[in-house]
Amino acid sequence: MKRPTTRVTIHDSARGRRTDTVAVEEPLEIRVAGHSIAVTMRTPGEDFELAAGFLFSEGGVRNRADIVGISYCARPQNYNIVNVALGTPFDRARFSRHVYTTSSCGICGKASLDLVRTAAPGRVSAFRPTAKVLLALPDKLAQPAFSKTGGLHAATLFDAAGNLLLAREDVGRHNALDKLIGALLLADKLPASETVLLLSGRASFELVQKAVMAGIPAVAAIGAPSSLAIDLAKEFGVNLVGFLRADRFNEYC
Repeated sequence: MKRPTTRVTIHDSARGRRTDTVAVEEPLEIRVAGHSIAVTMRTPGEDFELAAGFLFSEGGVRNRADIVGISYCARPQNYNIVNVALGTPFDRARFSRHVYTTSSCGICGKASLDLVRTAAPGRVSAFRPTAKVLLALPDKLAQPAFSKTGGLHAATLFDAAGNLLLAREDVGRHNALDKLIGALLLADKLPASETVLLLSGRASFELVQKAVMAGIPAVAAIGAPSSLAIDLAKEFGVNLVGFLRADRFNEYC
């Protein structure tokens, strides 16, 4: 989206007017059988994947067969409301309160490790990428929209040889990963064994939790992991790497 801006530099007191490309941020309400369960601030696009990935990573659905259909609100037409129809009973108690998620921190007030232990399918596979594969990933980070706006996060999935499988971007780091997981779920490609997830920023607890739910055994981040992310990765056998560069990285577990 284009927005007018004024560029000011330290060496030039003149103010230059120009047009800048900025990342779009709009609310998306996610409903199940017409009942609102969450509102997230996201970049429009891949909304059905986002809804599916959110439900899966939060334990609301277990597999592709649980989802009968996904559609936008039809009356009135609203592309900021998505309704998911399920073929199995939905545990509304897990979403008993209206959940608001921001583009920066994910679900506010989310329960801790106990929730993950209840919902997660178990430890991930024992697959570990080689150092050679990991060191080559930063140059393969897929961020076409970021190059234009500078305001989006990316979640990118690679196979064991470091080949790009899938990439998603969003103003919210958790949304980018939910879109990626949702795409895998809708294509019936979960669990994502023998894959490496590359995150454009830091590795938070929630991002590692979503990787665990999707069965992704290796998570690499350009930024730092949090303490709880490390604890969760150790508990579920995730190979967690931070500060990944073309010549170095830190391996936390």
